[in-house]
Amino acid sequence: MNAWKWLGKICSLTPWMKRGSLKVYYAWKSRVYQKKYAKVYEVQSHTVIFESFMGKKYACSPKAFYEAMMEEEKYTSWEKIWAFREPEKYSFLEKNPRTKVVKYRSPEYYQAYGRGKYWITNSRLPRELSPKEGQEYIQCWHGTPLKKLGYDLEQYAEKEGSLQEVRENYLQETKRVTHMPSPSPFYSEKMCSAFHLREMGKEDVLLEMGYPRNDALYREKGKGQEIFKEKLGIPRDKKVILYAPTWRENQHIPGEGYSYSLQVDFQKWKQELGEEYVILFRAHYFISNQYDFEQYGEFIKNVSDIDDVNELYLAADILITDYSSVFFDFANLERPILFYMYDYESYKHELRDFYLDIHILPGPVVKTQEELLKNIKNIDHVVDKYEEKYIEFNKMFNPHRDICSGKYLREWLK
Repeated sequence: MNAWKWLGKICSLTPWMKRGSLKVYYAWKSRVYQKKYAKVYEVQSHTVIFESFMGKKYACSPKAFYEAMMEEEKYTSWEKIWAFREPEKYSFLEKNPRTKVVKYRSPEYYQAYGRGKYWITNSRLPRELSPKEGQEYIQCWHGTPLKKLGYDLEQYAEKEGSLQEVRENYLQETKRVTHMPSPSPFYSEKMCSAFHLREMGKEDVLLEMGYPRNDALYREKGKGQEIFKEKLGIPRDKKVILYAPTWRENQHIPGEGYSYSLQVDFQKWKQELGEEYVILFRAHYFISNQYDFEQYGEFIKNVSDIDDVNELYLAADILITDYSSVFFDFANLERPILFYMYDYESYKHELRDFYLDIHILPGPVVKTQEELLKNIKNIDHVVDKYEEKYIEFNKMFNPHRDICSGKYLREWLK
């Protein structure tokens, strides 16, 4: 075990050690990074490093930016580096010109950050990484927020963290960021507040031209759902429900991560919907527990391991979610959305408050399975009832509804 992993393991042995010692640990890693990589390597003006969901996936806005670069002749000679926790799964990317895959937090990873001029990610980077003069950090984040974030939080339910630590993490990100793409004025306002951008004199890092992660929705929408259903092995005569709940801070297993307790009776769903629908179940990327849906046969497909959620949006006829940001993106397709908020009161008052009133949502909010199933069976009525609200919702949250990655590249990557 190398020194970094050894010290990290020691720091996490007990709660009291974790709180104080991790700060020492991160400070030490930062000094090591600065000495071994940041100061050793010169910034290379045509090198870009990409990272998505802390190295877990090839998806979201970093993927959109990478694919936009691959399409423009200007960037053919640029070096493009992807960081993954399981790099062997993504070795196919190295077939593309000037593309390299490195292991998350390996020596090659730190070398890349030491010399790459542009850093593109959609989540927080490791604390030890700090851009030096001449480096630019494009923080894309991973969705328009419904739940309050960072400095906007007034409470925090996770037992192994604190509100102060959350704010420190966001402030750390603010100190590093140089660019943030924005899909809407609402997004810009909330990111500015959550990340304390105005207080740090950095509100100008935001540029509103659309959300790169949604480029695929505009590009692929016209191809027809059948292509995406076929790719997922869904029979042509079945409609598709994408069920994508989010995580809960208070459902955390020490040493394992966040879990999610299913509050649905899928056997009942199968009895009432099985003739007409297939369920795609999508867990949040924080969720560590595994689900066994074998007893439901072909009625439920666990699609949590599929990297790019856009493929699931494009295949779905209906989205069911709770407090996840997925509905902001899915709304670009103008397909029905149902909000299953069975724990709304406790979530709002004990876990996180929201940035907007739920009455503005472009679909019904239900708190019981009976209500949910009733709305699915009467989905045409739901569509008619929420048509005007849906239009107003997209005007507010998705005003830039076209491909935008190339626009940002031309503005930022010189």
